[in-house]
Amino acid sequence: MQSNTTFSIERVDALTAFRILPELAGLLHACVHGGASIGFILPFGMEASMNFWREKVLPAVGSGGRLLFIARKDGRLAGSVQLVVDTPPNQPHRAEASKLLVDPASRRQGIARALMEVLEGEARSLGRSLITLDTRTGDKAEPLYAALGFSVAGIIPDYCRDPFLDRLDATTIMYKRLDDARAL
Repeated sequence: MQSNTTFSIERVDALTAFRILPELAGLLHACVHGGASIGFILPFGMEASMNFWREKVLPAVGSGGRLLFIARKDGRLAGSVQLVVDTPPNQPHRAEASKLLVDPASRRQGIARALMEVLEGEARSLGRSLITLDTRTGDKAEPLYAALGFSVAGIIPDYCRDPFLDRLDATTIMYKRLDDARAL
């Protein structure tokens, strides 16, 4: 677990995630309604948010194919990120950063950066030498990823629907090599 004076970060297992399911659903709901392009469009209700965690995330966390990290600020869930480690047999060296979420009321406080740093440390400890991710092109998260050492692999136009507007947005595919991760 990592902590600083304003928030703490911890890895949670499937049972803990199930126990905090309403908080996780509230976080996702707030982020989507705050404009985050993370796979959902409006209208997006709490039941859809609960279903995402219950059907997509919890089983993967339970099987070990996905690691879940959360950030708490003043005892309240302020952020989360997932590390997907369930990769094909020809990609045991790679992991994917997924669904970096920071509550809109807790942004610009270093939570996203800290979550990504913990995620990267865990990837290294698992011997992963490459992390990939995608983000909406021009999104506020893109400069954060670049500042953390991620490079742009390319941009795919018309990749996803905007959560609010009737338009298609591009996505930027990014990667980071972890040079000091264990060799295969």
